[in-house]
Amino acid sequence: MSSIKATLLRPGMVIQHEGDLYSVFSTEHRTPGNKRGSMQTRMKNLRTGSIIDYRFRAEEFVDRAILDEIEFEYLYNEGDEYYFMNTETYEQMHMNKEELGETVYYLVPNTVVKIEFHNEKAIGVDLPDTMDLKVVQTEPTLQKATASAVMKPATLETGLVVNVPPFVNEGDRIRVDTSEARYVQRVE
Repeated sequence: MSSIKATLLRPGMVIQHEGDLYSVFSTEHRTPGNKRGSMQTRMKNLRTGSIIDYRFRAEEFVDRAILDEIEFEYLYNEGDEYYFMNTETYEQMHMNKEELGETVYYLVPNTVVKIEFHNEKAIGVDLPDTMDLKVVQTEPTLQKATASAVMKPATLETGLVVNVPPFVNEGDRIRVDTSEARYVQRVE
């Protein structure tokens, strides 16, 4: 086990919590006014399959499970089944939407990811820090809109909805932070 600060938790990570292994589905870093920050997480118990919401204090340390990470390329999905290919052996495997959690919003065909294994069972996907995704639906650009204006929602090619600046249009590619599901920059 290796300890990491709770603020470094990301979707797809596997941690040891209260004696069980948990896969982190989603994280939200909360810093309410004059109170201490916290990391709100939604996690799945890998033994029982139950999903819990848990709030870690920002200064708290969490034990990250030591897992085997193998590089796979995401190929495609059929319904709730997502198919991956090992980049060395070319063997294919699949995981379902329930096992993947919110990581499905970052899976674009031909993306190389690391799949984490524990006791030879696939339990999670370690995503890159950022992903470039295409905007498929958003409100039209307003004339004379500045970067400091109010953000607008945009739906991306994977179904993820993020807030973007007013100058982002349909068809643009944007870089998204996979840990917080937020807009980073427009990619040319």
